[in-house]
Amino acid sequence: MSLSLALNSAQTALSVTSQQTAITARNITGANDPAYARKTANVATSGLGSTYIASIGRAQDQALYTRMLEARSDAAARTAHLDGLERLAQTIGDPQDDFSVAGALGAFQNALQMHADGPSDPILAGAVLGRAQDLAERLNLATKTVQAARATADGEMATSVDTINDLLARFETVNRAVVAGTAAGTDVTDHLDTRAEILGELSREIGVTTITRRDNDMVIYTDSGVTLFEKTARPVTFERTFAYDAGIDGRAVFADGVPITGPNATMAIESGALFGHATLRDETSGVYQKQLDEIARGLVLATAETDQINDPPILAAQAGLFTWDGGPALPPGTTAIDNLSARIRVNPGVDPGQGGDLTAIRDGGINGAAYDYNPADAASYSGRLQGLLGALDASQPFDATAGVNPDTTLARFAAGSVGWLEAARKQADAEAAYQTTFLERTQESLSNVTGVNLDEELALMLELERSYGASARIISAVDAMLASLLQAVR
Repeated sequence: MSLSLALNSAQTALSVTSQQTAITARNITGANDPAYARKTANVATSGLGSTYIASIGRAQDQALYTRMLEARSDAAARTAHLDGLERLAQTIGDPQDDFSVAGALGAFQNALQMHADGPSDPILAGAVLGRAQDLAERLNLATKTVQAARATADGEMATSVDTINDLLARFETVNRAVVAGTAAGTDVTDHLDTRAEILGELSREIGVTTITRRDNDMVIYTDSGVTLFEKTARPVTFERTFAYDAGIDGRAVFADGVPITGPNATMAIESGALFGHATLRDETSGVYQKQLDEIARGLVLATAETDQINDPPILAAQAGLFTWDGGPALPPGTTAIDNLSARIRVNPGVDPGQGGDLTAIRDGGINGAAYDYNPADAASYSGRLQGLLGALDASQPFDATAGVNPDTTLARFAAGSVGWLEAARKQADAEAAYQTTFLERTQESLSNVTGVNLDEELALMLELERSYGASARIISAVDAMLASLLQAVR
């Protein structure tokens, strides 16, 4: 073999080796990072086996990524709203016991019916008093629970606002690095991944839309169109309210000076955990509180005492078995009165523990002789008790904005309130489950497009292994050829 032929063969073998070891390697920032995009590096060889990175790319699907952000915001909103409804549901407990307002009302009516069957029995009268006190306490406690849920939601809103401002500040730093690196032509894939991760966290708190401009500069808006970031982070502000009652409205959240939550929001957001908490605080809790206040108003009206000495009556009806801090006058109008469920109580005039007379439940007269239904003090008199039962079973008008049938009996209205809350909770649970599943499917689809495919990587690894084996055999052959050449020269 001539020296020229041997050198040509060795050169060809090394060329083949270079071609066989030119592969594509994929790398991601970490195994636990969200699959926003996949970085690719084209690795090639040149010369006598030297290796260099030909280019770095970033595989992504913008449409899927945008849909994932939307799904994450929707899922966070539904979950936050569901958490609030679970807190409100504490006012119901087990429908079979007397913990709920509807259950306590039913127990009170049963005790009243038993007392009507035995009007002379003081034990039955005491049972009516006890059930009446339980009912008033259930209404008082339910109101505290509702307002506590509103205060909790308000606190969650404050936490969400702090998180949003922190994420926007971090986003500003990373976005500057992306813009500067893009303009300089350097690799910014790590910064792009970090920016995408921050944007994903931001979408949990508030619904966002984005626009990417020259040099990869990104602008962020709320889903309602308010600017959150453009060159610099815009302030998101909120003043927390620590103590709530039905007459106190929570303050709005402002983004760049524009109200984005609350009934007066000009550009209200529609998704994100912040939206879910605001909906619970400003809407759902308000409707449920109105239902409780209407039950309390219905109780005061149904148990009121009327003029018994004038026909037709000329004296105004007065609060009877149940009263409130505005008594003895009855609650005015036919609309809900703020906090009435927190202000209702059993009339002290029927409570021996407060100096009252237990027989006033049977006879009336809490407001004086003109309101005495049994002036002869007949022990077997049950007319007043039967009248109370009839009033509780009669239809009466309720506030039409309370979300329950406005023309029904008190018991049915109370049951309707329980049904309304349970229906709202069931719907919220179904929506949260759906949105969570949809988010998982969207993330899975995005991962399939931009993440690492293990089958593909295994195939590439095997290809690399075969290339390495072939290269080793070629180098061995070249070594043998060179050895033969040197032997021949000697």
